[in-house]
Amino acid sequence: MTISAFKKYFKTELSDLYTESESMFLSSLFIHQIVDFDPFQQRRFAEQELLKGDEEKLYHLVSELKTGRPYQQILGETEFYGMKFFVDENVLIPRPETEELLEMAIREIQNSRFKVQGLKILDIGTGSGIIPLVLKKHFPEAEVSSIDFSEKALNTAKKNAEYHQLKIQFIHADYLHFELAENYDIIISNPPYIGIEEEIEIADSVKEFEPKMALFSPTSDALIFYRKIAEDAKKHLKENGLLFLEINQKLGPETLELYQDFSNAQLLKDLSENDRFIYGKK
Repeated sequence: MTISAFKKYFKTELSDLYTESESMFLSSLFIHQIVDFDPFQQRRFAEQELLKGDEEKLYHLVSELKTGRPYQQILGETEFYGMKFFVDENVLIPRPETEELLEMAIREIQNSRFKVQGLKILDIGTGSGIIPLVLKKHFPEAEVSSIDFSEKALNTAKKNAEYHQLKIQFIHADYLHFELAENYDIIISNPPYIGIEEEIEIADSVKEFEPKMALFSPTSDALIFYRKIAEDAKKHLKENGLLFLEINQKLGPETLELYQDFSNAQLLKDLSENDRFIYGKK
């Protein structure tokens, strides 16, 4: 089979799952990983026969995609905020909304009067480590700590930290039953915020392949993490400290209400005009 023939096969086999443009993007991505041809080389050698071993690997990848498994998990990696991250079944696939959260956080930290040297940042619910690692890259002199309940997720986060040669203090703990011992200039989090009753609305490709622990609230209270963060922020966020949260779009006003003790707390929308973030200044 030639490269061009495989791309046609890919589009036909996965037409129920992906649009034509998505198929073009994904087939090119998989050929790049297996054959090590970039898009230019794929066009130049479009009629070149694939090696038998590479052809078998590509067929297997198509079979994996048909199950609904996210292509990032199949590849074992994804790009986020211009950085490469390893991902697997133990962590969430990074979403564009979290890039928006980080854009806001970086902008507000840069515009603040904080001294970057010794700046203390706490991330709650690290997953693959995207939030603490992006912040550490932008503020290398900051002290960044990150908590997660899943030891497997922390292993993935540590792998990403090693890859980027960035130092993060990873803490293995059940945050809802964990007492913070330090004070912080920044608290940031994208915790599990989908209510249990909303599970029926979530696509199978998400809830069947990504960790439910990272998606759904562990109780009937979808705001349980935000209540704990609000209490911790009262005691452990320094004066003039900043808070950045990604939230459930259906519970914007209810989430904001938990942070009324802040001198400035705002409910902000994402690019899709959904209530998505809480920004607070103590």
